[in-house]
Amino acid sequence: MPEEFNLQCPIPIGSYANITLAHGGGGRLTNRLIDTLFGSSFTNPELDERGDGAALDLPDGGKIAFSTDSYVVRPLFFPGGDIGTLAVNGTANDLAMCGAQPRWLSCGFILEEGVPIETVERVVRSMAEAAKTAGVTLVTGDTKVVDRGKGDGIYVNTAGIGTIEHTQRILPSSIRDGDAIILSGDIGRHGMAIMAVREGLEFETTIESDCAPVWPAVKRLLDGGIEIHCLRDITRGGLATALCELSEKSGLTISISESSISARDDVRGACEILGLDPMYVANEGRFIAFVPAGQAEAALELLRLEQVSESPVVIGKAVKGQTGLVTLKSLIGTERLIDMLSGEQLPRIC
Repeated sequence: MPEEFNLQCPIPIGSYANITLAHGGGGRLTNRLIDTLFGSSFTNPELDERGDGAALDLPDGGKIAFSTDSYVVRPLFFPGGDIGTLAVNGTANDLAMCGAQPRWLSCGFILEEGVPIETVERVVRSMAEAAKTAGVTLVTGDTKVVDRGKGDGIYVNTAGIGTIEHTQRILPSSIRDGDAIILSGDIGRHGMAIMAVREGLEFETTIESDCAPVWPAVKRLLDGGIEIHCLRDITRGGLATALCELSEKSGLTISISESSISARDDVRGACEILGLDPMYVANEGRFIAFVPAGQAEAALELLRLEQVSESPVVIGKAVKGQTGLVTLKSLIGTERLIDMLSGEQLPRIC
């Protein structure tokens, strides 16, 4: 009998004695690390959903979402944001992907000996402004200082709590056969904004990160009565990795069209220079939504009312088929498979 078709690399990529940068890249090695090490040790129903955060039932019948994230971006400051705005929006957006209104954040600073106070102050001011814009309050925190040369300036950890005020189950396991997949805007700007600075690339226009809070767009969908099955912000690993993860969790095949997915010309140009695929480049203000096909047009109209999602588009659908299979119809009409990257494409972008 022929062997079962397998998208994965034949090399035993999970057999590493030490952590590599690729383990933090959001691709196959990251997922293998989570599945085999963290997931197997901490398994529970909330964690096993593998969402952007955990939706938790309270004893009094209420419901909250809880999420945490750490930020090690290099450089600390980049066009369109910095490590402070990224930390606030990143965690607030993870809560929004649970269908929760972001409410409260904690903040932990790990500072390297010798980092200028002016640099820390600039980051703190950015965080305060971002929190005000996102409608969240920083209510607790911690500060640690490490030896010179051991911290790369500033690392930030944020954890967040949001309130869930609806009865929808917005989870990867809630994706259904026939769901339309909506992308909230263009892709690739965050990762390319950082890489352009690192590599000294200059274009006619400056590539700015899309870093922004997405809750207003999610709230539009909820208030508009849209039945949301799943939400996912397309950060590390980009759109391609997010779709692969959701295909595996839902047990459905995902089919998308390349002609529906947009990236700015300068973003595509930067990707070509660096040999990168925009489909795998991180975003910090974009998300995908799985909704019933019959509600897709209404969802698009609602999303267009918010600046953070003013150019939404249906990029494909979820269908019955092979678990973990994502297919893309190219611009010339051919079909190719989309898989997670095994290595690291863009280190230290969040």
